[in-house]
Formats: sequence, structure tokens, C-alpha cells
Amino acid sequence: MMLYGDDEYRREELIRNIEHQIEQMTLRQLEMLHYELSTKDYSSEG
Repeated sequence: MMLYGDDEYRREELIRNIEHQIEQMTLRQLEMLHYELSTKDYSSEG
């Protein structure tokens, strides 16, 4: 059994939640999300 605090488990849980939310988005919302992600620099985080 994996512990909730396990980083890999938490990462997979977040990915599943994000995927579910993305599947519910309209094309316009996806375009706005894509723009936001492409204009932010997340490479320095993590």
C-alpha cells in the first residue's frame, strides 16, 4: 500500500485529476489554458 505522502503517488493523483478536468473543458478554455502554459516559464520550478 502506498502512503498518501509518497511523492510519486501524489504526482499520479494530480495528473489524473488534471486530465479529468481538461476532458471537461471547451475548446476555448483549452486554448486559453494552452496560452497560459506556453507563456509561463515553469522550467525553474520543481
